[in-house]
Amino acid sequence: MFINRMLLAPELVRREMGELFDSVFNGHDVRARSYPALNIWEEGDRLFAEAELPGMGMDDIELFVVGNELTIKGQRRPLADENASYHRRERGVGEFSRTVTLPVEIDSDKVEASLKNGVLTITLPKAEAARPRKISVRTE
Repeated sequence: MFINRMLLAPELVRREMGELFDSVFNGHDVRARSYPALNIWEEGDRLFAEAELPGMGMDDIELFVVGNELTIKGQRRPLADENASYHRRERGVGEFSRTVTLPVEIDSDKVEASLKNGVLTITLPKAEAARPRKISVRTE
């Protein structure tokens, strides 16, 4: 599977390899601390994205859509006193930014987002040029 991903998405593989090296040399899992988990799927003339952002409010999040790129930026704030003695700390804090390339161009004027129970749901309507059109076939 790794080989297929490398052939299909070299930039993704480069990014993941960089994160892997960072986690080895810095002694922590950068992916768990840097990015929210993200699902993206397509239904008809829209794409949908869901990101896990527990404990965050809309004031902590910025969304950008340019062409076929979605960027989610945010600030995770610590939940407990910084002087607390943690027994386990797996949820990262601080700023994060994640940009993903979508399979089609998006109509950025019609993008909608909502945050409920720690899940950010983004509705991304396809740009008119990306929507399928029925083509009339003439007979001669």
